[in-house]
Amino acid sequence: MSAEIVNVSQNVLTLKVSGKLTQSELATAQHQAADILEKEGKKRMLVLVHDFQGWGKGDWGDLTGQAAIDPLIDRIAIVGEARWRDLALLFAGKGIRRVAIEYFPSAEVAQAQAWLAAA
Repeated sequence: MSAEIVNVSQNVLTLKVSGKLTQSELATAQHQAADILEKEGKKRMLVLVHDFQGWGKGDWGDLTGQAAIDPLIDRIAIVGEARWRDLALLFAGKGIRRVAIEYFPSAEVAQAQAWLAAA
């Protein structure tokens, strides 16, 4: 699976993304996240990108999943290979969404967690 929720603890929901991400896999993960967040309350999101191969073809313009979770999250930390940084931040909508979004290199999971815990 390319996108799956792997952990929900205290104030952080962790999503793991790997392989080639498809629209349907992302939509399923967003729907699951929205269900969890609606039940448990506002959280921060840690996205772990591992062995990522990019995005599948298709129309990625459907933002309904994003719109459903945005009011329920404060911050998003994305952790992955440096080569995906700019594309991942563009895909995540940094600077456009009201949610604070930062990208951290793969070796900086602890820094990403610290950033999520801050403020």
